Amino acid sequence: MGNFFNSNIWNTFVLVVMGIIAFFTREIVTFFMLGFIIISLTNIYNVLQEISRKLDEHK
Repeated sequence: MGNFFNSNIWNTFVLVVMGIIAFFTREIVTFFMLGFIIISLTNIYNVLQEISRKLDEHK
């Protein structure tokens, strides 16, 4: 279950829900900004996870 929240399916679901809410509230710009932030945070998390994995292998 831990990998599910890091999967593309979960990210797609969250973006679709945010898109539907943004459409009905007329907050399209906010939707794009939040999407950009989520993508950036996901990329940072993946890089930190990879660094942690390499450090664990090295020790």
